[in-house]
Amino acid sequence: MRIAQIAPLHEAVPPKLYGGTERVVSYLTDALVDLGHDVTLFASGDSQTRARLEPAWPRALRLDPGIRDSLAPHMLLLETVRRRAHEFDVLHFHLEYLPFPLFSQSDTPFVTTLHGRLDLPELRAIFATFTHANIISISDDQRSPLPRANWLKTVYHGLPDGLLTPQPHKKPEYLAFLGRISPQKRADLAIEIAARSGLPLKIAAKVDKADEKYFASTVEPLLSQAHVEFIGEISETRKPDFLSGAKALLFPIDWNEPFGLVMIESMACGTPVIAFKRGAVPEVIDHGVTGFICEDVQDAVGALHRIDELSRPRVRAQFERRFSASRMAQNYVDAYTSMLHAAKRPVPRWESPRCAMDGRRNHWNAHRKRSDALTCETIDDNEPVPQRKFQRARFGGPNIGSDNPWTFALAILRGLGSLATLGWALGTVVAVAVTKLRTRGDHALRLESSALR
Repeated sequence: MRIAQIAPLHEAVPPKLYGGTERVVSYLTDALVDLGHDVTLFASGDSQTRARLEPAWPRALRLDPGIRDSLAPHMLLLETVRRRAHEFDVLHFHLEYLPFPLFSQSDTPFVTTLHGRLDLPELRAIFATFTHANIISISDDQRSPLPRANWLKTVYHGLPDGLLTPQPHKKPEYLAFLGRISPQKRADLAIEIAARSGLPLKIAAKVDKADEKYFASTVEPLLSQAHVEFIGEISETRKPDFLSGAKALLFPIDWNEPFGLVMIESMACGTPVIAFKRGAVPEVIDHGVTGFICEDVQDAVGALHRIDELSRPRVRAQFERRFSASRMAQNYVDAYTSMLHAAKRPVPRWESPRCAMDGRRNHWNAHRKRSDALTCETIDDNEPVPQRKFQRARFGGPNIGSDNPWTFALAILRGLGSLATLGWALGTVVAVAVTKLRTRGDHALRLESSALR
């Protein structure tokens, strides 16, 4: 399938530091490549990807001090994609509602994942106007303000399995707050929860320009307390140690968070989450397994007294089962397929070097009667999974790109067998031709001898 991923230009893909949307776009793009799709990423020029990168602006806008109008580069991005839309089977935007006017009349199907808040009154008119625009939610709760929008599917975020992993050498000794300082994230409540529980708190978060006033008035005065350490914004490489060293991640949000990527980052490191019951939290956290869902500060303090009851290996296992990048990518492929079916367009077949989904066993079956096809069958322990057939390699025979060495050996043997058969056939043709020539020559000599007599 030829897929275009169109990312915001505010951050690189993946971002150098903070940037939830661009980070998810990066994980999704690379996971789609792993599934065998032809993916093109439209993003800033300082992005890194295993897909084909089409730079829409030289570098991320947030790190470019010369940028004063961030909308202008995005208009150029949209026009670039419009001119090349015919090259793709699906256009996947991560730009909220910006693509709706330009692409609603496009022949190429498009879909938009909404990553932000939707409870703003002015958004109702937008989605009431563009009623046929396909949109994907990142949680079921995110849909609440716009229940009549053209929702295609809910797809939870996912992370690569090996990106963030538990660090056994780190002893959990403190509480962690990770992400961004803002009135909605409530770092001030995290400081209060830590103080009342008697545990130290480390804050690794960025402060946007829009939140500097809140930080200066509400959070910064609290940083002088002995139990608080403000680290600032950290990179991806520092997160495993930071999260593995925490007894729990505090997530005391004061708004309906559409997803909350930091929660599954914490779970990937085996660290449980203490989160307030707002937004998508009940969909992400398995209460009593990967953390505790709390109503207020007092409830959170009580949950911390039980935090050692949770199994950190089980937290990690639940992350692998529910929030892997491969699962996220396959869910998006299912959404693309349903969208193409609805548009009555052909669904391209593709070959997949990996057909495994988390918690499933792979069975590669080379059919004797149809040696030109390879079937990848995934079987879940708890639910039936339909058998999927993936396109063979273009040069014919079984999929040599697969991970199965027997399939590769079988392809080589079949190739050699084909050459031997071709040689035998050519030899037979030559022998028959020579025999016919000799027969004709003998017949001509006999006629000539008869004439002379």
